[in-house]
Amino acid sequence: MKAKLMVFVGQGQPMSLQEQTIPDLKSGEVLVKNLYTSICGSDLHTYCGLRQEKVPTVLGHEIVGEIMAFAEDHQQRDHLGNQLNPGDRVTWSIFSSDPDSPMSKEGMPQKGERLFKYGHAQVTAEDALHGGLSTHCILKPGTAVLGISKEVPLPVAAIINCAVATVAGALRLAGSLKEKTILITGAGLLGMVCAAMCKDAGAKFIHVADINAQRLEQALGFGASETHLLTDAAVKLPGGIDVAFDMSGSADAMENGLASLATGGTAIWIGAVFNTRKVQVDAESVVRRLITIKGLHNYNFEDFVYAVDFINRNHQVFPFEKVVSKEFSLLATNEAFQYAVAHKPLRVGINLNQQTDQTNG
Repeated sequence: MKAKLMVFVGQGQPMSLQEQTIPDLKSGEVLVKNLYTSICGSDLHTYCGLRQEKVPTVLGHEIVGEIMAFAEDHQQRDHLGNQLNPGDRVTWSIFSSDPDSPMSKEGMPQKGERLFKYGHAQVTAEDALHGGLSTHCILKPGTAVLGISKEVPLPVAAIINCAVATVAGALRLAGSLKEKTILITGAGLLGMVCAAMCKDAGAKFIHVADINAQRLEQALGFGASETHLLTDAAVKLPGGIDVAFDMSGSADAMENGLASLATGGTAIWIGAVFNTRKVQVDAESVVRRLITIKGLHNYNFEDFVYAVDFINRNHQVFPFEKVVSKEFSLLATNEAFQYAVAHKPLRVGINLNQQTDQTNG
């Protein structure tokens, strides 16, 4: 049996369709038929040369798929111990790692030993099926696999294992949000999901700030109580904030978030995953106001479980069906990336069920 994959070889070069024979499964592996992949910001950073990956590679890590086969020794159970069968719809962690490594045992498997990240690895003759821009994916041991309801639309299910799970980790770091006042800087997909999760967690008031007016309007549907357009120099962010989440990676935004915190407040920084200017911190103010600053990169398995549960409960409560503004077939991957760069929607989707190079608006 053959798999088709779109291979990325470097900035400015079109991705090309290749075919590879699907290899026999090794110990603990699972073969999945990819159903849908959404293009994440980190995929675009690689595509545009802002992030370097070993090439050739198959991009895409926000994936939902359907189980095709298990290695003979696989227990056929998901991360929670539930039975899995061929044909079941699943999502999986964007990484695999050694569960017995010290970092994994400390609740940080995303920093564990023998870490492997889907959609970021180099294609080799022996190991090519590890990205979303492919008809198939082979899941490695140490990957958290979870079944997901087929009632969840594919474009919504695809975002669970990156954006939604990462925000779940941010909420874990923040602690209880019941009756708290929240500030979210950055109204990309992380910010939208954060607003929805804060609303679901019982937050009292949710401020969302961004430089994009259209995204701020969208944020209202995801639970934002009030929005703030940051292109106006006269705009001053509110004070008395209990938790300030930064999803933008902007040093200005992180500094403004710190300044907005009430005494005893907490800043959670998620967006700073690329090089920018250094954040200026008033150490005396942090000390005197009892401020806590926490950072998170990716997420742990507990966060992933929370993310799946959140979407199962809320995929119709908030307008997640509008997150993907346009979808393409696998053969139209180059057009999909060009559209994403030009129009900057929350997400563009790759529907692996489409077998033609036509696009659907």
